[in-house]
Amino acid sequence: MPNRLADATSPYLLQHAHQPVDWWPWGDEAFAEARERNLPIMLSVGYAACHWCHVMAHESFDDPEVAKLLNENFVSIKVDREEHPDVDAVYMNATQAMTGQGGWPMTVFLTPDGAPFFAGTYFPPEPANGLPSFTQLVTALAKTWQQRHADVLASADQITAQLAELNTVPEPAEQPPTSRETLEALGKDYDMLHGGFGRAPKFPAAMVLDALLGKGDPTSLDMAQLTCENMARGGIHDQLAGGFHRYSVDEGWVVPHFEKMLYDNALLLGTYARAWRRTADHDPDKRALFERVIFGIVDWLRDEMTTENGGFASSLDADSVDIRGSVHEGIYYVWNPELLVDALGEEDAEFARDVFHVTTTGTFEHGNSTLQLRHVTDWPRLDRIVPRLKEVRSGRFRPARDDKVLASWNGLAIDSLVTAGMMFNRPDWVEMARRAADAVWSVHLVTDAGEGENDVPQLRRSSRDGVPGDSPAVTEDYGALALGFTKLAGALGDATWLERAAWLVDQADELFSADDGGFFDAGEDDLRFARPRDLSDNATPSGTATMVTALRTVGVLTGEARYGERADAAARTTWATVAAAPRFAGWSLADVLVMDEARRGLKLADVTIVVDEDDRMNQLVQAAWRMAPAGSAIVAAPAGTTGFGHLFNDRTQRDGQPTAYVCRGTVCFEPVTSYTELKTPLWSRC
Repeated sequence: MPNRLADATSPYLLQHAHQPVDWWPWGDEAFAEARERNLPIMLSVGYAACHWCHVMAHESFDDPEVAKLLNENFVSIKVDREEHPDVDAVYMNATQAMTGQGGWPMTVFLTPDGAPFFAGTYFPPEPANGLPSFTQLVTALAKTWQQRHADVLASADQITAQLAELNTVPEPAEQPPTSRETLEALGKDYDMLHGGFGRAPKFPAAMVLDALLGKGDPTSLDMAQLTCENMARGGIHDQLAGGFHRYSVDEGWVVPHFEKMLYDNALLLGTYARAWRRTADHDPDKRALFERVIFGIVDWLRDEMTTENGGFASSLDADSVDIRGSVHEGIYYVWNPELLVDALGEEDAEFARDVFHVTTTGTFEHGNSTLQLRHVTDWPRLDRIVPRLKEVRSGRFRPARDDKVLASWNGLAIDSLVTAGMMFNRPDWVEMARRAADAVWSVHLVTDAGEGENDVPQLRRSSRDGVPGDSPAVTEDYGALALGFTKLAGALGDATWLERAAWLVDQADELFSADDGGFFDAGEDDLRFARPRDLSDNATPSGTATMVTALRTVGVLTGEARYGERADAAARTTWATVAAAPRFAGWSLADVLVMDEARRGLKLADVTIVVDEDDRMNQLVQAAWRMAPAGSAIVAAPAGTTGFGHLFNDRTQRDGQPTAYVCRGTVCFEPVTSYTELKTPLWSRC
């Protein structure tokens, strides 16, 4: 019989819907049940593409005896961390503070009021590696709750008090850190051989790369471009279908953890577009490599991640399940020499073995290799081989797709698709972005029926099959969607998207503002024991950094100074984090670097291009998107267009040609009609 998860919009929760555990979704009813029965809560947090979540589900939660033990002694709550990042953040902080480490699956035991008293991650079915079995743990905690109830409550109170002290954010700084200090700190963590930052496991650092590319000095560019090149050539990059896996288990980007996440690829699409435009024309091989990555990510988004209504699905699993039900991590993606011969024949297989570094001993498991892209001398031959390998691979057992649509991740994808589409003159990419934006706006904006005509619509974080989930949107959802919508407004010349972006940041300001001028990461919730607020990046930019970026663009395009002032106030709350750990505050660092350049005369640019109705992607527009400094706002529309503040006031075409009007701060330059003349107003200091 299905449990209470059967009607969930989360594929992760649905994976647990037929287990014997009496699961509850996160919500008031679960906590009321715990209080009524005076039972502790077993909170299990994971996500659909998580390999070890699947392992623990099979080993423990599928077991009727384990389920019986849980059902008698606990109220069990299952949470998809992607639907409830606020819940995940609060209890991950607790887990890391209590154990010194964190990860998923996350297993936390709570009082009926939500206070944690024991935490961990994966627990095996039998004692191993210093861990008790899950059954032993559950039995011991149930006994402790029954026999030492008051002690458990006192311990939980003490833990929450200590966590409150640990989780305070720094006071807003008076001055931002200097670019020299932050870049020197980044350099200490930089891997000069392989690129990237830190040791294994190594994650794509898209936000930090964006900051370095925006800075643009030779050292910063070298760090960013070497990282982008080595990731593009590594096994972390899907050399056949495009897109990147979650992270590399080694320092050299050879063997990934194989799940493919929308947020990684949404961010990296924009990063590689910026890396491409920063790569000199005299390095055609690198430009071709980055272009291959860009087109590959878009192909992957279109072919594998687009849902029926145009939104983008959340992830592809790391695992494949064969016809016998056996789980194989990464098996969909790896090859050995024999498999290449079967797919290509001897001659082309020999070429592929060399190009992709497929060895007899293998770089992964069981003699298999991930595909790495070595130096290619015959691109046309490679272009003939890749579709054949991709077709053969498509006959394997495919990883499952988590097809829920998340607002913030779609916002990031919209932002990058528009940026890349305008740079490469691909209106079909911009149309992909528009369809995704339409899907999220039409489905995720919900007004409760029967509450009155004047109710303000509420944004939901997730949906599936066109049905919105119950989880309220969090700060990053509002900020990322607003950012994507501003890019659409500029590319389409449609102020409707700007109006929506302004509404989103206004709502976020009302819902999430903190007393110090910054933002909380989520609204208030009586079920959590704390309200999350983290000024550092995790897998995606922090909610505050995302809001700052969106506010600045909304301010430029609307001409309303209050948005820029709000961005300045929020940015100040990030400066201490940027100074202490720039590697984990990439977009906030990018904002600091842009403001540093502005103080030295390279102020933010607003670029207004007056075009014909049917000519929004001409050479002048394309040049603006390729050349404009980081942080610039670009809009192309016919003369007389309204809804963009003063940007189109008294601005017309010159000599019947598309005409660009560039202003930098309070200084405006002479309009230009040639893309060769555009660089002067875009890059002159004033």
